[in-house]
Amino acid sequence: MKIASRTYLNAFALALFCIFTFQALAFAQDKAGKIDQMLSLFNQYGQFNGAALVADNGKVIYKKGFGLANMEWNIPNTPETKFRLGSITKQFTATLILQLVEQGKIKLDGKLIDYLPDYRKDTGAKVTIHNLLSHTSGIPSYTSLPGFFQNVSRNPFAVNDFIKTYASGDLEFEPGTKFVYSNSGYFLLGAIIEKVAGKPYEQVLKENIFDPLGMKNTGYDHWGSIIGNRATGYSRTPRGYETAPYLDMSIPYAAGSLYSTVEDLYLWDQALYGERVLSAKSKDLMFKPNLSNYGYGFVMTKATLAPPTKLAVPVVQHNGGINGFSTVIVRMLPEKRLIVLLDNSEDGQYLDKMVLELMSVLYDQPYEMPKRSIADALFKTILEKDVASAVKQYREMKAGSSASEYDFGEMELNRLGYRLLSTRKVAEAIEIFKLNVEIFPQASNVYDSLGEAYMLHGDKELAIANYKRSLELDPQNKNATAKLTTLTTERKEVKVDAKVYDSYAGEYQLGPAFTITITSEDGKLMAQATGQPKFELFPSSETDFFLKVVNAQFTFVKDEQGKVTQLILNQDGRKMPAKKIR
Repeated sequence: MKIASRTYLNAFALALFCIFTFQALAFAQDKAGKIDQMLSLFNQYGQFNGAALVADNGKVIYKKGFGLANMEWNIPNTPETKFRLGSITKQFTATLILQLVEQGKIKLDGKLIDYLPDYRKDTGAKVTIHNLLSHTSGIPSYTSLPGFFQNVSRNPFAVNDFIKTYASGDLEFEPGTKFVYSNSGYFLLGAIIEKVAGKPYEQVLKENIFDPLGMKNTGYDHWGSIIGNRATGYSRTPRGYETAPYLDMSIPYAAGSLYSTVEDLYLWDQALYGERVLSAKSKDLMFKPNLSNYGYGFVMTKATLAPPTKLAVPVVQHNGGINGFSTVIVRMLPEKRLIVLLDNSEDGQYLDKMVLELMSVLYDQPYEMPKRSIADALFKTILEKDVASAVKQYREMKAGSSASEYDFGEMELNRLGYRLLSTRKVAEAIEIFKLNVEIFPQASNVYDSLGEAYMLHGDKELAIANYKRSLELDPQNKNATAKLTTLTTERKEVKVDAKVYDSYAGEYQLGPAFTITITSEDGKLMAQATGQPKFELFPSSETDFFLKVVNAQFTFVKDEQGKVTQLILNQDGRKMPAKKIR
């Protein structure tokens, strides 16, 4: 009797287990179907070209490639395709540093010069390892230097040479007081890893992370190496896709030079739940929000899902962007959920929206299917006709039968306006921003954007009016506050004998491949930076000048004999000396 009862109970338990298993499988399949339908549309509308992986409760429920890894040879993307990660690299760099901390070889409160003794002493003695990891060092990011990508990024550099030239600038603020994202900080961390470990950065990565975790499809992306299944990076242009500009991979280094697959990043995600690469104490440090919620290589934030629920989900995530590639990894720790999106067509503006909609599916919340971009349609019209035709097209399409097929959201026109600004079509951008103000009159951001366009156009009063309206709608808009301060601060123009302008004329070197050319033309002093238009300088004294189009001041420095030897560009709180070379 007892045996029969035990047999019955075991059979009943097995039946329950099967029911729950089948239900879980059915739910996963249902979610996977929704995800596939959604991502297929994103791809169809030209908004995603890459590979995706989604995990729930620690198990992969969806993985697939979309579009082409190589457009010349019509080779499709798959889950095995290798993509450049960009700044997702930083979490691996941070992990190596924390491993060295665990080994007692590095201290988080140790100074930069403790590990790189050749670094400049005045700033290196102030910056800690923690500052570098958390982007609070004050060291200027080399990717923000004027003309860097146009003039420097194709050139190979040894680590130490690059640091001396591009990662040793004057501090922009006292370490620990502000958060400013700095690729220079993580470049320096890579050099510290090499110095302390006595091995190349990529070898330390392989030995301490990739090999132990079985990440066989992850590594340092050397352009000259033959790497199977490596995707080519592309840029979207008005003419269609083009191969992205070349970037020497010694430039991003420990801040962004790795490649991987969605499957390997799943292995990485799973390893972070245990202690295979880091102790619990180290992970607490990695995932502890510092200024701007940045930990060490990860951002801790909350993702708010779409109405009506507006569910706020805590996430641990990081985006990446590098020539031809846009990436994101999003971890939802309590449910062991994961979203990885790797795109090889620089469509990063869609990744955050994709993540939110995928999260809505995972959390059984309402979600929206993707729509075609009205910005892309209007941009084509502006190029082929004019901006008036594009505005007319917008109104007709919004009122017509195709309205439900296109995205007419605020950010579409905003994105189009900035796309026009980037191609120096300022007048056209103003018309698009004006349309956005008309359609979304209660949105602070649309006035902020219109104010910026007016400022670039030289319409000071209109710029001030729009920034003020932006602040009325959103008093916390720091950008509008800063721009208003710039625009309303009186910079009194004085009369200067134009004959002195001849002594200022010449070329001034701001960086190895970035110069400012000063010319005297018909009684006006003009300045033109590499790759930029020419602007007039207005005198506030005989040696001090300012621009009206942007907040920038120039000071010409003379030696004891009165000969001009350099100029100092003061912009965005940074003073940048430029030596006169011609």
